Amino acid sequence: MNLIINGESRVSEAETLGALVEQLGMKPDRVAVELNREIVRREAWPQTRLKDGDQLEIVHFVGGGSFFEDSTPN
Repeated sequence: MNLIINGESRVSEAETLGALVEQLGMKPDRVAVELNREIVRREAWPQTRLKDGDQLEIVHFVGGGSFFEDSTPN
């Protein structure tokens, strides 16, 4: 089926949102998904069926970063 993921057309065989996240290789605990402009709770992903033409926005959270001391003169 044809899906729009983050503004790009993609073809996927995934039947559910959970299967799609897995297919994309994303860690479910680090992802938020909006399906047709509605946030879908992670618990509902396995039961949330995808349809041809669905529009998804997927945000993948990345941990880390660094702390540095600002050394610019005042």
